[in-house]
Amino acid sequence: MPARVGVVTFPGSLDDGDALRAVARAGAEAVPLWHADPSLHGVDAVILPGGFSYGDYLRCGAIARFSPVMEAVVAHAKDGGPVLGICNGFQVLCESHLLPGALVRNDRMKFVCRDQRLRVESTSTPWTASYDEGQEIVVPLKNGEGCFVAAEATLDELEGEGRVVARYLGGNPNGSMRDIAGIRNARGNVVGLMPHPEHAVEPGFGPGSDGSGIDGLGFFALALESLTA
Repeated sequence: MPARVGVVTFPGSLDDGDALRAVARAGAEAVPLWHADPSLHGVDAVILPGGFSYGDYLRCGAIARFSPVMEAVVAHAKDGGPVLGICNGFQVLCESHLLPGALVRNDRMKFVCRDQRLRVESTSTPWTASYDEGQEIVVPLKNGEGCFVAAEATLDELEGEGRVVARYLGGNPNGSMRDIAGIRNARGNVVGLMPHPEHAVEPGFGPGSDGSGIDGLGFFALALESLTA
């Protein structure tokens, strides 16, 4: 049976449909999850998608962390279940203390939207194991508050333990410390990524002049592979 991967919809989510489609293209069963429903309905993995949950009031992700579904997501993560937070989902993971650090306003105080080169730094997660360490990929990036910040001691810990998942190449788009585009928890099952791999999974609709870029598909393919191995 295919793995069941849930995608949470919060008020203000706008990439939940794209994430569901990416999961389906990877061969898993895509399961919509609702923010007000405290149950994960037996899914094997969870994705918190991009968007502007609760209008980004207070801080990005600060209200979403109190949604009824998040209690189940936190329990799932602490039990070792795979969780991927993309863009706003990354912000929610930090606000929920499943990942360290915070995402703040871009250093140039402008919203950034572009195809972004990344280097995959860690493949020891169920979300990145289909890539080679050091592999360069291109996926879309779109954020206004995507600048990752943390205390120097935390950054040193992330670097020393190999917990930086992806790093920006070709210029830092938002001022993230040490060019960090994504991180993981110590166990490796929880990953936060600021760029959007779900927008690079289908030929004709991805990065590149002809839209042929599908570098993001690996994030969803390995969620399936690791769960069904």
